[in-house]
Amino acid sequence: MEHLILPKVNNKETEQLSNSDTSIDFLTTQLPALANNVSWVWSSFDELDVRQLYSILQLRESIFIVEQNVPYPDIDGKDLHCKHLMGILDQEVVGYMRIVPLNIYENGYYSLGRVTVKSDLRSYGIGRQLVQLGINYLDEVRNGNPVKISSQLYLKDFYSSFGFIAQGESYIEDRIPHIAMVRA
Repeated sequence: MEHLILPKVNNKETEQLSNSDTSIDFLTTQLPALANNVSWVWSSFDELDVRQLYSILQLRESIFIVEQNVPYPDIDGKDLHCKHLMGILDQEVVGYMRIVPLNIYENGYYSLGRVTVKSDLRSYGIGRQLVQLGINYLDEVRNGNPVKISSQLYLKDFYSSFGFIAQGESYIEDRIPHIAMVRA
């Protein structure tokens, strides 16, 4: 299952961005100034250099294993097939997500996962920008196939603001309440 964590955001930041506007200029004018300074880099697994891969794994470990105190196998074999989005600020990876191709997360679905923002940079809009960029990419490639995620339950409203709809009841995944969500 994919693990998703983002900053808790205030009401101003949770205003829904237009799904039809894929302009980075539009996104950055709606976000706090710090998010304007983040550079976004897309890479396939094979395009990642060893330092980028190290930085990605270090960020994921610091959040999903250390901060959340949940030992689990983060390196799950899916990264090899994924498209990776890194947010870079002052030459440091501060935000990250992976786009999981059709039928790898679950048959019939694309997914996005391992969504994270460095803990001391939360509440600046970086997470909202990160997710919007991931959705924009998926909308270009998914040909009408749905996107399914396993969201931490406290982020249900955040993902709903991007058009995700909760499916079924919440469940415990790696000791944390989650809910399945789908975006048609």
